[in-house]
Formats: sequence, C-alpha cells, structure tokens
Amino acid sequence: METAVGLVQAYLRVNGYFTVAEYPVLDATGPGGPRTVTDLDILAIRLHHAPGDDPDPMLGARPGVPDMIVGEVKEGTPKLNPAMRDPAVLEAAFARFGCCAPADAPALVQELLTVGQVTAPEGHLIRTVAFGNTAHPNRPGNWHIVPLEHILDYLREHLSRNWATVGRTQIKDDTLGLLALIEKAHRAGNRAR
Repeated sequence: METAVGLVQAYLRVNGYFTVAEYPVLDATGPGGPRTVTDLDILAIRLHHAPGDDPDPMLGARPGVPDMIVGEVKEGTPKLNPAMRDPAVLEAAFARFGCCAPADAPALVQELLTVGQVTAPEGHLIRTVAFGNTAHPNRPGNWHIVPLEHILDYLREHLSRNWATVGRTQIKDDTLGLLALIEKAHRAGNRAR
C-alpha cells in the first residue's frame, strides 16, 4: 500500500470509518477476459454513531448521518484521477461496495460527479474527498479536500491525548504503529532529561 494511502486509512479508522484501500475495479466484459481497469485509493463508510462522537470536522461529515467517502489520495496537490470521474468505474464500485442498489447507481454517480456529494435512497451520504498536500484552501473542483498536513497533526494529537490507553496497546496498523513509536520515543526522551 502506498504510504499516503496508509496515512489516510489510519486517519479515517481513528475517526470511526470502516475502510478499503486500493479497491480494484475490474472489467469482466473485455476481450481476453477480466482485467483491472483501475483501483480507487480509498473507500470508507461510517455508520450511525452516538451524539458527541462526531468525526474530525475537517472531514466535512454531517453529524448523525452515515457517511461514505470515495477518496483519492495524492502526495501532491489533491485532485481526482480520470477513473474517479468515470461513471462506469464509480457505478461498479458503488454496486460492489454495497452502498446502493445497482439500479440506483447511475443516477447517484451523476449527482456525485456534478455536486461532489449525494444522499443515497438508503439515507447515507456519499461524498468525494481528495486528500493531499495543498497550500491553498480553495477547492479546485466540487469535491471536499483534507490536507495531509492536517491528518498528520490530527493523528499526533490523537495519540498524545489518548496516550494513557494507546501507549499500552499493541497497534497492528503500520502507520499508527509508526506514529505511536515516534510518540513513545519523544516521551522517553523527555523523561531522560
């Protein structure tokens, strides 16, 4: 998995999302049999939650509403690859990910591509989010942006604030594990002085 995708996945998981990274989209009808058309960097869903347990406001989720993110991750300027704007790719991902009935997917995808978000008949919000490095707060398109710098700051603060619990936990996520090791090293260095 790419490092930036791993960082975004850790951030979304800390915020209560179930995630799938580098989700392959296949074309099973082409000559020569099935082939991978593309992969979507991140698909994530956050179900209903208790009041006051809202995700990071920078994510732009609506409080109390189940939220699905179709995300693109860039180490540079956040932008969407052509596959993220291809209705066939998004329709296949929606149907396979189970976010809506296959018959509803085309209309939902068209609204998502036009507006950047859409509410599915099942009641959850589906949004396009681009994660990347940007010095400009302006969005280059109709999608939501979360800067990687913010994600790093958020995760560091989360680990520090919750260290009494996290510091005693075995962390299986590579990205969170590395950030926890950095926090542990800083704390050990501060005690030694």
